[in-house]
Amino acid sequence: MIFDDALFLSARRRSVRLLASAALILAALFAGPAARAEQASIQVLDDAALKPPAGARVAIVEFSDLQCPACAAANPLLMQAAATYKIPWVRHDLLIPSHNWSRSAAVNARWFDAKSKALGDDYRNQLFANQNSIFNPMMLNQFTHQFAASHGVALPFDLDPQGKLAQAVDADNELGKRTGVRLTPTIFIVTAGPHGSHYVQVTDQTKLFQMIDQALADTKAAAPHAAHK
Repeated sequence: MIFDDALFLSARRRSVRLLASAALILAALFAGPAARAEQASIQVLDDAALKPPAGARVAIVEFSDLQCPACAAANPLLMQAAATYKIPWVRHDLLIPSHNWSRSAAVNARWFDAKSKALGDDYRNQLFANQNSIFNPMMLNQFTHQFAASHGVALPFDLDPQGKLAQAVDADNELGKRTGVRLTPTIFIVTAGPHGSHYVQVTDQTKLFQMIDQALADTKAAAPHAAHK
């Protein structure tokens, strides 16, 4: 019975992987040249950010900009991967200077994070899904109020009166630069093992599920040891 369950889970993951890859390719075609499934590898300058959260063997680490079309195209795939494998998805802000509302959106997302991490992630996901209909900060403000109302959340007049959320966004942006990230989205699969953390960049998003499978297999032997710590 255990063998049959394992086969079922493996088949289910293969099915999800094929559907996700097809969706990513279609999204890239409709989103235009900026939303490509493949990306050149970067030179990591500082790997301090490239490790799983405490207690996790494998995680996805992403650097993205909420106004970036390529990030919006990749987001459904990352959502499916995190849900399918039940692994952490660590999202960092890397702002594109020419974008006129992404910094405000990142601040808004952190305000929702303070209510609950799930609410903040839902805001980011909904924002990516509606990105094509948001052209300026005023439309972002309208979207944010509609999102809050649909979730029964009352927005204050000023979401960041002391500027602390903006400071956190800027610190995240600097973290991305120190890491060596210059393009969005930049995605890594990061692992933790007995010999420290390791990472690999996802340069071909159609191979994301395959890379997670490999990372889970590579860290499986270390899992029992971690459980006794």
